[in-house]
Amino acid sequence: MIRYITLVLLVSCNLQNGDKINIDTAPSETSLFGQGIISTPLYERDFAISPEGDEIIYTLGDYTQKHRFLVCIKKDTQGWGKREVMPFSGTYQDIEPFFSMDGKKLYFASDRPMPGDTAAGDYNIWVTTRNGNKWSEPHPLDTIINGPGNEFYPAVSKKGNLYFTATRSHGVGAEDIFVSKKIKGIYQPPVPLDSAVNSKNYEYNAWVSPDEDIIIFGSYGREDGLGGGDMYISKKRSDGTWEKARNMGSDINTKALDFCPFVDLKHGVFYFTSTRAPAFPRKITEVNTLVLKANDIQNGLGNIYHINQEKAGI
Repeated sequence: MIRYITLVLLVSCNLQNGDKINIDTAPSETSLFGQGIISTPLYERDFAISPEGDEIIYTLGDYTQKHRFLVCIKKDTQGWGKREVMPFSGTYQDIEPFFSMDGKKLYFASDRPMPGDTAAGDYNIWVTTRNGNKWSEPHPLDTIINGPGNEFYPAVSKKGNLYFTATRSHGVGAEDIFVSKKIKGIYQPPVPLDSAVNSKNYEYNAWVSPDEDIIIFGSYGREDGLGGGDMYISKKRSDGTWEKARNMGSDINTKALDFCPFVDLKHGVFYFTSTRAPAFPRKITEVNTLVLKANDIQNGLGNIYHINQEKAGI
């Protein structure tokens, strides 16, 4: 109990020093981001920065991820503030935030009840609009996007085209990345990206650049995979087709699960989630060894990492 209280006080103390968060630069090697502030012993994943660079939103979950919600940290003249649950979040499983280009909309995935339902269901894509300093009550996207199965990880381009993850009968593999073009304000039927990106395996969690010329996504089950799930990158050719996606390599990917990419193009920083952790002792002789390991920041749960965009090969 004493150690637990000490850990809570330590984290709380760190949270008062939000100015330690730095989004302006990134290291040349993959490193924890916001250690003790954003990256903690809890499960953090799905990272987004507002276009103005004054707001960070990410997913925070408990140790089992049975409870997950969106957390916001804002920056003012005094620096970065404390963590706060988004006003519309905290009841259902809200994950995977993505800002629109103008910062006025926030897209995310959630299992909250769809209109007409009373209980949580599968995951759908929702959107909330910023009105001054407040966010509106979220509403789901059109049913042409939100089908009977799960929809995850929205990414919206400059043109308003929506990329997301789903499993559908006209897909390429077990789970695919789809795009729905927005024409005259109306989403068109989603189509899966071709085999340069999607495969017969699992593709998920795609970040797409505003001009739709770079895509970074997660995949599991490929022959060149390094472990529990790797990130891949593809760039668009001049003829509009995607290059064959390549593994981002061992500087980024590990034997653990590496996923949920986000690129801050303004500052040239690549962020992602990883469950990597230092090797665990082969034999444990003291209970406290396990206690310390379980409460360490790098305990094998999700953390946010960052690296210079160029060093990441983007």
